[in-house]
Amino acid sequence: MAPWKSVYKLHFLADTDVTFLLANGGHNAGVVSEPGHPRRHYQVDTRREGERYVDAETWVAQVPITEGSWWPEWQRWLTALSSPERVAPPATGAAEEGFAALGPAPGSYVYQE
Repeated sequence: MAPWKSVYKLHFLADTDVTFLLANGGHNAGVVSEPGHPRRHYQVDTRREGERYVDAETWVAQVPITEGSWWPEWQRWLTALSSPERVAPPATGAAEEGFAALGPAPGSYVYQE
């Protein structure tokens, strides 16, 4: 978690479309507030590549507030940017460079006490 204005500075670093979503509710509550949770809202907007930068204060004043959880918005965004067919994950390790995969995910360390 980070102060939102610090994260918003990503607009300066990206030379592509940037979709920025700001949820209310504090650090953890804003992230884990599932659909149906009361008193939650968010703001979301996309700055297209080449569009003029808008500072954080102007952005938050201009972007409409949407009531509810941000999760459905995230699902729509993921769906819009995802391939319709399932894609296998890349192979792990780098056998061609002498690094064999250690094992399947999530890794044996998760079983250690």
